[in-house]
Amino acid sequence: MRIALLPKTVLSVTAVLVLSGCAGAPEADSASDPGPADTSGSASIFPVEVTSCGRTTTLAARPRRAVTLNQGATEVALALGVEDQLAGTAYLDDAVPAKWAAAYESVDVLAKEYPSREDLLAAQPDFVYASYGSAFDAKVAGTRDELDAAGTPSYLSPFGCEEAADRPEPSFDAVWDEVESVATAFGVPERAEELVAEQQALLDGIEETAAGTGLDVLWFDSGDRTPYVGAGGGGPQLVLDAVGASNVFGGLDDAWADGTWEKVVAANPDVIVLADASWSSAEDKIDYLEADPVLRQLDAVAAEAYVVVPFSESTPGVRLADGAASVSDQLVELAAAR
Repeated sequence: MRIALLPKTVLSVTAVLVLSGCAGAPEADSASDPGPADTSGSASIFPVEVTSCGRTTTLAARPRRAVTLNQGATEVALALGVEDQLAGTAYLDDAVPAKWAAAYESVDVLAKEYPSREDLLAAQPDFVYASYGSAFDAKVAGTRDELDAAGTPSYLSPFGCEEAADRPEPSFDAVWDEVESVATAFGVPERAEELVAEQQALLDGIEETAAGTGLDVLWFDSGDRTPYVGAGGGGPQLVLDAVGASNVFGGLDDAWADGTWEKVVAANPDVIVLADASWSSAEDKIDYLEADPVLRQLDAVAAEAYVVVPFSESTPGVRLADGAASVSDQLVELAAAR
């Protein structure tokens, strides 16, 4: 975990990211105004540093008006219970699960997708956390160089680093490193410990069941003429490893990649996992498979051996373990139906 605590005597901040023109943002004063949802002793850990994508960011005080961009970042914050430290969120891929729905609804939604830079500035954020590098476009949050020159701390998921060399090897440990870094940034490190322990226990049960043993699986994300598939370097592979299944496209290094229907036909998978997202629903993909004269002859299509997973449960984050549990349960159901 790449986190360092700085002495409280530090007066200058290195590599702090602040939004240009955000002079009206509330200043932190832990003595007179600790901000919402203060936890006992949380102010004493600041300032702290969090590092990702080759950048170290210093947070001088506990965030009180953070903004999360992308569903993965939002759900890490919700899982850590810091919704009352958020000034806004943006950009969902699918529905927020019921367990966090009330918390999510308590936070302002700045935009359906990315907010404009003006709308983001209007929220007066004191911390910006995103899952994908696209959030730090000049027209959205601003580039990280621009933010570095101006003033609000920010953090980009290590899985969203633009340079491949900066991304961690995919693993649940790497997911949990991000959770721990974000928890420290928000001043609630103890909540990360509890969350990681819960997810490890869930994974232990999934691996013991090994519901996917002996199964060849196609992870179908989207596409028609060319299938966009879960490959060997990301969330889909971690889920399939957890359930003991073999990934038809596990030999491709990226998290997701262009596959070929020829390889799918040759592999004739036992099960097809369908990502369900706003831009490509599971139902749309089933319709495509069953309408194609060649693909409908696949064993998995003929048997309707489909497993449906929300897209947000296939990306590295706090729902990936839930995705593995869902895949495991559905594989058990398919086996029982045969």
